[in-house]
Amino acid sequence: MASILVCKPLNMISEEAGQEGEHSLKRALGVLNLVALGIGAIIGAGIFVLTGSAAAQYAGPAIVVSFIVAGVGCVFAGLCYAEFASLIPIAGSAYTYGYATLGELFAWIIGWDLILEYAFGAATVASGWSANVILLLQKLNLSLPPEIMATPGTLLVRYNGLWQPATSIPATVDATALPHATAAFNLVAFLAIALITTILVIGIQESATLNTIIVFVKVGTVIVFIAIAASYVLGHPDVAAANWHPFIPPNAGEFGKYGWSGIGRGAAVIFFAYIGFDAVSTAAQEARNPQKDMPVGILGSLAICTLLYILTAGLLTGVVNYKLLNVAAPVAMGMEATGIQWGQYLVLVGSIFGLSTVMLVMLLGQSRVFFSMSRDGLLPEWAGRVHPRFRTPYISSITVGIFVAVFAALIPIGILGELVSIGTLLAFVIVCAGVWVLRRRRPDLPRPFQTPLVPLVPILGIGISLLLMASLPGDTWLRLIVWLAIGLVIYFGYGRRHSRVAVATAKPARRK
Repeated sequence: MASILVCKPLNMISEEAGQEGEHSLKRALGVLNLVALGIGAIIGAGIFVLTGSAAAQYAGPAIVVSFIVAGVGCVFAGLCYAEFASLIPIAGSAYTYGYATLGELFAWIIGWDLILEYAFGAATVASGWSANVILLLQKLNLSLPPEIMATPGTLLVRYNGLWQPATSIPATVDATALPHATAAFNLVAFLAIALITTILVIGIQESATLNTIIVFVKVGTVIVFIAIAASYVLGHPDVAAANWHPFIPPNAGEFGKYGWSGIGRGAAVIFFAYIGFDAVSTAAQEARNPQKDMPVGILGSLAICTLLYILTAGLLTGVVNYKLLNVAAPVAMGMEATGIQWGQYLVLVGSIFGLSTVMLVMLLGQSRVFFSMSRDGLLPEWAGRVHPRFRTPYISSITVGIFVAVFAALIPIGILGELVSIGTLLAFVIVCAGVWVLRRRRPDLPRPFQTPLVPLVPILGIGISLLLMASLPGDTWLRLIVWLAIGLVIYFGYGRRHSRVAVATAKPARRK
């Protein structure tokens, strides 16, 4: 039992963080790159895709409150991540933090769980990216065959000259009378992941530079939407007042369907919109000055994005009635409703660019977690190989890219989104607990950044994360349990027997 709960010594982590050479990761990222990585991961599917569906199905105009609840939960977790990222500046994020504080078994669980956040997160975003690309192409009269527009079994109908999911058609329209087709494979999403994977293999500096450029584009797009939507709301207060009433729609008779439980369900679902600030910590081993810059990257990106989210969600539900927002590109719909024709094209292009950076950061995070797990012996050696020229974990990146491309092409976005949310929340619980545990075990450690009000902040982070997890449906919990069970089989079948930390810590005992 003791061997599976062995903690990775901090001096061993420090030695790995200081390694240089062609077999180590390249330190090339400054504070601007790190903030941009966070914004690049955070602003994406949550604001451009999931905001509309969460408002339509769960919270109504009160989706604004859902964003505030989720954001507050992220602040507590973000403070804990910032302390760990400055104290343990190495690739691996929550996996490494769990290894240092709670032991190997917990580290494996969180490392396996992070696949739900990063790999499934990238697949979810690829689905949203595909929907925006397809919509833009159709508006430019460049239509693709509907069979390659969505995941298998998705019913598409041709409405207003556009192929779109039957679920997005107004209830007053008889969808059965419209031309229809059934999708078989989301080719656009598949190709998007393939392209991003290629960029990641080429190099971290190139990836970060591209991400920074695109982040400026998509933040500019969000600001333009906020400005135009605010102008519309101020010019049409009666329309906005009607769309915002009732602000909290009455519960429809089941948990999570409007009312206060709907706000909770909405917060749990759009929690996906906030994941990304933690992905900054996976790049700690590639930061030039991680002790100083990692906390700024994590907390800075979280603060900027929270403000933009609240403004966008509030204005979107003021411009368009929440019941009509269950579409693949709700922000583009909101821009169209303002009557600014060029605006919807701008939002679509900005959404496409924005979702591209989310995929990039998620895939980067996943390959770095695999890199760390391989270096610890919990995954095969090939997962930790670094390309001698590009200095990237190229085999991990390619392997992750292949699986994520298949997930994106075959699995519906709703299932993916809920899996990502519950996986991320579990990671937050373990990181918050880890900060509390390490403060008690090693209060003497020099901490470049300290989480304030310990243990209150970690306890609040744990509590809010568990509350949001409880708001998710039972089948999502079942999928999480099955996923973790598969992971434990792999750990006890391979990882435990090849653990380098267990071998290293056992040697002194044998000498005695």
